[in-house]
Amino acid sequence: MTHLNDLINWFEDKTKVMVALSGGVDSALVAYAAFKELGSSAIAVTADYKTLSKEELETAKQICSEIGIRQILLDYDELENDDFTKNDSNRCFHCRLELGDHLIKLAKENNIEIIVDGTNIDDLGDYRPGIEALKKNGIRSPLVETNFSKSQIREAAKFVGLSVFDKPSNSCLASRIPWGQRITAEKLTRIELAEGIVKQLTNLNHVRVRDINGSAKIEVDKEMIYMFDDVILKQITEKLKMIGFIAVEVDQEGYSPGKINVIAD
Repeated sequence: MTHLNDLINWFEDKTKVMVALSGGVDSALVAYAAFKELGSSAIAVTADYKTLSKEELETAKQICSEIGIRQILLDYDELENDDFTKNDSNRCFHCRLELGDHLIKLAKENNIEIIVDGTNIDDLGDYRPGIEALKKNGIRSPLVETNFSKSQIREAAKFVGLSVFDKPSNSCLASRIPWGQRITAEKLTRIELAEGIVKQLTNLNHVRVRDINGSAKIEVDKEMIYMFDDVILKQITEKLKMIGFIAVEVDQEGYSPGKINVIAD
């Protein structure tokens, strides 16, 4: 695959590289290419922060195991950052700015000059303040520099045997809380538990539970809404109320990224 070779060759004149690796397919492919070219001189770093679900963390560990790349877990609490927890339209910028600071510090400790992430060309068309924050910290994006789209990433990941090649895109748990509503550890825990319950009862793997002033709004792909018959919805509602939600509904418009990116009262 020419595109994949371009990505691997991107690393050929580098000495040591740190890959910011989440549990997604984009950074997984970057980590694969870095390790393919640099071997032990490539290191993956996963931020084990409070807005990362345990499922995503386990997937990140699995990716590193499949590739064979060394993984460092970066542990800090972004909930101590008031610029982040106040949850305005710059939430992602403040999150990624802080992440960049931690990555740069870790890179210096390991004598690494280049930090890369999994941003691809499709990301550039969306409102992504986090990308600007990473750029500000000098973090590079090989997938952008080699002109990789999301579909090409999935194709290449499947070709090299990465198990996450068809994994649905995910975002941090804070994205389930509308701008203007403060992010708390309690809300994040409730959201993570709720998504686990919905996945378990419906066997769906692409689920969002938005926390709207304490009410749960469930989003799934539109063609899957039929799964929520009266029996399933009653079971889900009972369980979600047990963990603290005051009301539960299924969004009939289906899943849409960034749908709640509006300032909420």
